[in-house]
Amino acid sequence: MEPFYHLSEEDWSLHRKGFDDQERHRQKVKEAIKKNLADMVTEEQIIMSDGKRTVKLPIRSLQEYKIRYSDEKSSHAGQGKGEVGDAIARAGDEKSAPGQGKKAGNQRGEDFYEAEVSMAEIEEALFSDLALPNLAEKEKEESIITDWTINDIRKTGVTARIDKKKTLLAAFKRNSLGGETSFFPVRPEDRRFRSFNEEKTPQSKAVIFAMMDTSGSMGPFEKYIARSFFFWMTRFLRKKYTSVDIVFIAHHTEALLMEEKDFFTKGESGGTICSSAYQLVLSLMEKKYSPDRYNIYPFHFSDGDNLASDNSQCVALLEKVLPYCRMFGYGEVNQYNRTTPLMSAFRKVQNPLFKSYVIRKREDVYPALSYFFHQDE
Repeated sequence: MEPFYHLSEEDWSLHRKGFDDQERHRQKVKEAIKKNLADMVTEEQIIMSDGKRTVKLPIRSLQEYKIRYSDEKSSHAGQGKGEVGDAIARAGDEKSAPGQGKKAGNQRGEDFYEAEVSMAEIEEALFSDLALPNLAEKEKEESIITDWTINDIRKTGVTARIDKKKTLLAAFKRNSLGGETSFFPVRPEDRRFRSFNEEKTPQSKAVIFAMMDTSGSMGPFEKYIARSFFFWMTRFLRKKYTSVDIVFIAHHTEALLMEEKDFFTKGESGGTICSSAYQLVLSLMEKKYSPDRYNIYPFHFSDGDNLASDNSQCVALLEKVLPYCRMFGYGEVNQYNRTTPLMSAFRKVQNPLFKSYVIRKREDVYPALSYFFHQDE
């Protein structure tokens, strides 16, 4: 089904309005993004894109406040009891309303226009409250986060670093001394340039093990939901952290390390032995990603179906891995709300570092991201 925020018609009237209305427009766009995040997160055109796509949202038209009289023939004297913009002195038809669904109405609807929203704006809204939970001090990564702070204003420098405000102030002071209270002319001696200091902040290392069940029981819906979650998780981690490794693991009866592109596109089939993925994670922790050097975050997505004899092995390996993790996340795609073997086995695990979330519909991906990556207070 086509997303409800794909409409048409741009509101060119914004070009004729002032700063206040433009600011209201920007605020309405932000509100619309927040309101539609659950749908955007699983929008196929975004998930399957190169990350540069824009989407379109319906925004209520920014009309000025006004009194609107009803169209019925009646006296319009008196003061209405409604809020500003309500129809007043209506001729008593309480059932009057705009059309909804297949029902025709007799009142005008609200005007909407289409606003293009970039991936950067979606990410800003989605990632603002997300963070790696329980992140601890570990070995510092050689690569660093670089920030720049202004430490001085000078009369010489490169053109790219000119400070326009301070340049104009210097010109104004000089012109004032000559009896002219004006910013112009601006002379070469008025120019001021910013000088920067480089700030370097090393980050603790972390590794995320992204494990996805690709067995035959994972249908198109289950695989799409799992890939949607991992798509946004990957973008969030790379945007907010410079010292995080992401290891992609796909499993059916055996677990395999995958290239990122293959992880998001390659299909599999066959039976399900979930413990194979946990065993591979344990092996990688022993050989490459020592908990002494890395914050460990395994995430496993499955439909909950597993070889019956393997469930106890999954629990045993989970309890072996958990003491070295900052958190272990299990996401189950279960649209029919059935009891699954894997979730039944995991209910025996009594450890606050193990978190599980059941996704029953597309809109649940966004709350799942917020649940697993809840920002510490």
